[in-house]
Amino acid sequence: MTHQDFELYDRFAAVNAIEPEIYNRFDIKRGLRNADGTGVIAGATNISNVHGYLMSDGVKIPDEGSLLYRGYEIYDLLGGIDDMRRFKYEEIVFLLLMGKLPTQDELDRFIAALDSQRELPDGFTASIIMRDVSPDLMNLLARSVLLLYSYDRQAEERTPEHEISTAISLISRLPRIMVLSYYAKQARFEHGSMIMHRFIPGQSTAETILSMLRPDREFTAAEAQMLDIMLCLHAEHGGGNNSTFTTRVLSSSDTDPYATYSAAIGSLKGRRHGGANHQVQAMQAEAKREIADWEDDDQVAAYLTRVVKKEAYDGSGLIYGMGHAVYTKSDPRAVICKRFAEKLAEGTEFEAELGLLKAIERLSPAILRDVKGTDKDVCANVDMYSGFVYTMLGIPDDLYTPLFACGRMAGWAAHRFEELVAGKRIIRPAYKATFTAGAHDYIPLQDR
Repeated sequence: MTHQDFELYDRFAAVNAIEPEIYNRFDIKRGLRNADGTGVIAGATNISNVHGYLMSDGVKIPDEGSLLYRGYEIYDLLGGIDDMRRFKYEEIVFLLLMGKLPTQDELDRFIAALDSQRELPDGFTASIIMRDVSPDLMNLLARSVLLLYSYDRQAEERTPEHEISTAISLISRLPRIMVLSYYAKQARFEHGSMIMHRFIPGQSTAETILSMLRPDREFTAAEAQMLDIMLCLHAEHGGGNNSTFTTRVLSSSDTDPYATYSAAIGSLKGRRHGGANHQVQAMQAEAKREIADWEDDDQVAAYLTRVVKKEAYDGSGLIYGMGHAVYTKSDPRAVICKRFAEKLAEGTEFEAELGLLKAIERLSPAILRDVKGTDKDVCANVDMYSGFVYTMLGIPDDLYTPLFACGRMAGWAAHRFEELVAGKRIIRPAYKATFTAGAHDYIPLQDR
């Protein structure tokens, strides 16, 4: 069907538009957010808390960012630079799912359970992953998770046993599906090789990803520990983020876990959510080309000013990697990411690029205030440094958002469990109709 044959193409915007005044008149919370940017409270959770401001007499007061998993500060859970002797992601997953920190014996048994689930069903790689390959890896991940339903004879069970075993299997399998999907795309669209390394029993999730991804299977302990930190930072971020709320919404309808997690992946794929990291990387790439001396604050500031004035990058006026819906003074994920990135970049060719990113973070708030005339507190978000870390690890940008999904599977599962036990009601908000009853008289077809 062509544009000329179908009038709806021309009427698309007109038919679907809502006058902005409608939202103000009925105090409609667009995006489930209040006028001051705070989120509408839609539920309660014991899983995590994202803190970025204080409220006093209805006034939003900026505050240092805090991220708590089950009441534990993320800073305490991950420790400092000198505490990178062991992998933390599996411990974080246990905490999120089980509601407590494990003993060594509990952690060992949990890691063994994850390790035992990495195998995919017979023929799954050839018949599902390598067939009808999509150019988008998030699409491949969502499709693969959805189709795992077909291999589960108890897929419609809602027992705690089935929910837990399904979550553990997906947390274990998703990294493997991700790497296989990447190579399937390389073979299909880039004329690359379809590399299918076996996973090595006993390796952590981070080690498994690097071992399966790299053709020579080689990586350093520091590289695996850095990837482990990234998985921990992506593991959970409160119930209100879009993909987790998607998990809650589908779970409340009593659909199966595969449909729920596939939908969450679809949400995370969005360019306003997990897919935003590609915008950050693209803007940073242009900055590296446009700024002659990365150590000259004046040159960096001049480029950022052009970005905010919509004269550079994509004309949006946004400095990607700066700002967050909740965090105001600091994003703890960005703070931690930068801290560990400094250690990994020390003495390498990446130090200069890290210096540029730190300059962008340092200079952006003042430029945004001066050009836009806003006094809003703006801090770097995790995407400012996550792509840089992945670049240091030699991870292709195709995998940035899929890695986010691999880490976040733990948080999605925890929120699904909580919704199934405590939610008890289907999530069904109201929408205000903009027309009145009887506004139009029906006209028979022959008279139109």
